Formats: sequence, C-alpha cells, structure tokens
Amino acid sequence: MSDQEKTSLWQGFKAFLMRGNVVDLAVAVVIGAAFTNIVNSVVEGIINPLVGAFGTQNLDGYTSCLKGPCEGTGDAATGVRILWGSVLGATLQFVITAAVVYFLMVLPMAKYLARVEARRKAKEGAHEVVEVTELEVLKEIRDALLAERAQDGGRSTRADGGAGDGR
Repeated sequence: MSDQEKTSLWQGFKAFLMRGNVVDLAVAVVIGAAFTNIVNSVVEGIINPLVGAFGTQNLDGYTSCLKGPCEGTGDAATGVRILWGSVLGATLQFVITAAVVYFLMVLPMAKYLARVEARRKAKEGAHEVVEVTELEVLKEIRDALLAERAQDGGRSTRADGGAGDGR
C-alpha cells in the first residue's frame, strides 16, 4: 500500500468519524448502556419487591405447565413450561424504560422545541407588523403627496418647496 493510499484511507476514516451522526450515535450508545443499569436497578429494587408482595420477588419463577409432568427447576426441569414471568419482567422493564425516556427526555425536548418555535413565530410576526406598518406609512405619504398635487392644480413641486416646472 502506497503512502498516498494510506493517507487517503486515513483521511476518509477521519471524515467518517467526524460526521455528526456518527458522534451522536456513539453518545446514544454510551447513554443507553448507562441508562440500562438505571432501569435494571429500578426493576430489581422497586418493581420486583412490589410484585413480591403478591407472590415471589423473582418474576422468572412464574411459569405455567403446558405439558406435564412439570417438576423441578432449571436444567433439571421436566415437562414443557411457559415462562410467562420472564416475559412479564421484560415487558415491565420495556414499559419503564419507555416511560422514563418519554417523560424525562422526549416530552421536555418537545416542549422546549415548541417554545423555541413559538418565539421564532412571534419574532416573525413582529417583523411582519413592522413591515406592514412601514408600508402603511409609505402609502399615507404617497396619498398625501397626491392630494397636495391635486390641490395645487396639478403643478409639480419639489421637496424643497420650490417650483418644479422650470420657471
């Protein structure tokens, strides 16, 4: 591989890494990994004990026997079991994750963006009012000049008050 090819590859790799979407994706992955620990702690520390008040604290223990005899646990289990407790635990974890993301990230960001958009529209509306007001003033000046000309009998006048007909 020549030096030029190495430089070209390196520059292409640097350009790829410096794109905004690659950096955003990397940040999202890191935050997602950290957020997973928080959700797992909430499920293990709050949800599982609440479920444990009505049954076992470990949701994985909830099963139904589809084809018996269902005896034993783990690798020594016999029969065909439906592990609906595991599905319930994963579903609760998903719902909690989605709720936290929505209420702590998506909803505040949407409200912030709506406020920014409202401010932008208010500024545009203020500019439009100013432009309309200036246009109205110019129209009034034009109308006043036309009225003045009509009163003078159609003679053209200069802005300094002198006669404009060349006399």
